[in-house]
Amino acid sequence: MSERRVPVTLNLATPAAGRRGKPPRHFADLTPEERVAAVTEAGEKPFRAKQLAQHYYGHLTSDPALMTDLPAATRDSLTETLFPPLLRASRTLKADGGTTVKTLWHLFDDAKVESVLMQYPNRSTLCVSSQAGCGMACPFCATGQLGLTRNLSTAEIVEQVRAASRSLVDGEIPGGSGRLNNLVFMGMGEPLANYKAVMGTIRQLIAPVPDGMGMSARNITVSTVGLVPAMRKLSGEGLPLTLALSLHAPDDELRSELVPINTRWSVDETLDAAKEYHTITGRRVSIEYALIRDMNDHAWRADLLGKKLNARGRGWVHVNPIPLNPTPGSIWTASDPAVEAEFVARLRGHGIPTTIRDTRGSDIDGACGQLAAEEEDE
Repeated sequence: MSERRVPVTLNLATPAAGRRGKPPRHFADLTPEERVAAVTEAGEKPFRAKQLAQHYYGHLTSDPALMTDLPAATRDSLTETLFPPLLRASRTLKADGGTTVKTLWHLFDDAKVESVLMQYPNRSTLCVSSQAGCGMACPFCATGQLGLTRNLSTAEIVEQVRAASRSLVDGEIPGGSGRLNNLVFMGMGEPLANYKAVMGTIRQLIAPVPDGMGMSARNITVSTVGLVPAMRKLSGEGLPLTLALSLHAPDDELRSELVPINTRWSVDETLDAAKEYHTITGRRVSIEYALIRDMNDHAWRADLLGKKLNARGRGWVHVNPIPLNPTPGSIWTASDPAVEAEFVARLRGHGIPTTIRDTRGSDIDGACGQLAAEEEDE
């Protein structure tokens, strides 16, 4: 069967943050030293910063009514100054018996982002957004078709994590673990295109309570479509994060159509940067591969991918084929199960560890960007 060809245009223009304005300063945007300075400027004693951090990161709240160890007047003034509302839940959809929860958030300027919380028998995972929209223009991706609105601030990303963590603590998710175990930057946006805010978020999340949430860096995954210089920069951060490379095709001709950034950094350049990440960090890299019917799911492409990965060594990579979660009205759809099985078998035949990604939330517009796109249409 012939392959479909759809021309796409990559738009790496500066996001429209200037037109929308900058998010108000939030406690989660500040370093511990800056928090002390902020409470001092507000006329309070420096130790109030540690108290506020304990409430925010330890108890996952910014509600002044719950800060009973602070004087009432202090609670109200400090929270008003340092905890401005950044996210407002517009829609919340549930699937899988309530264990998958997708939330559409409106930001302070009415920009829209989505997050998805997934509870499994022994763990919980949150998929967060790092940008409102995305400038990478991948044609099969709902977010890519929205275009880029702006980067999120550190606090806007942290607030997605805090909200999800709080819902687990409050028992709102069936089988909730009480604490968030895993975080993946696989929501709306290209995380490495908002590098400073993403790294600021990660460093806050892994800092011990009360300076942060005390998460393990090993349980945080950062995805990218292949921004090679940023991948190399991430290698030098000294953190055992998991890098997930959204590859989607092993050959430049097709990948340049599916992932337009490939016209800047080729498949081989991108895989070299991924292998370099493993060499420096010791962390196995995940290759994400959305299987699209009659487009990139051919057995010969599985063979080519296996050969390219093995050419860079053994044991450094794991491939996650992902059945495409199609968007309404799109020509893109998931591969036939038999084709999917053959693709996986070919990769495993090359000795590549391969696991079909568990997909959730297809009945609630699970692909990131769908809810935001629907609301824009409305």
